[in-house]
Amino acid sequence: MARIASVTLPTAKRIEAALPYIYGIGWTKSKEILKATKISPDTRVKDLTTEQVDILSNYINQNYKVEGDLRREVLGNIKRLKEIKCYRGTRHAKNLPARGQRTKTNSRTVRGNKRATMGSGKKPKGMLK
Repeated sequence: MARIASVTLPTAKRIEAALPYIYGIGWTKSKEILKATKISPDTRVKDLTTEQVDILSNYINQNYKVEGDLRREVLGNIKRLKEIKCYRGTRHAKNLPARGQRTKTNSRTVRGNKRATMGSGKKPKGMLK
């Protein structure tokens, strides 16, 4: 059981696929980290030695901002945008798309799955009996 940056990595996966479970690390950064630490990407998490886990966690903590620190920074950036009342900040405050997407249709993911049309939510015709 490997814990890196306070995240327990899945033991059956390859280390290359398990590192993206950490917030702030994707596939590309995962490959960079493994190349820099000279650990084979094909190694399973359960097969890692404690030295390799220590090397990985030290390298990640020194070179990348991950998990709590990164989440705090992102939330701080959004809070700053809201406080200065810029356009993006007001869009975040209203839970609307902030990057120029259309809102007449297709903004269900940001607004929530609201269906305000007449036919939505109807039961199928066979259920009336």
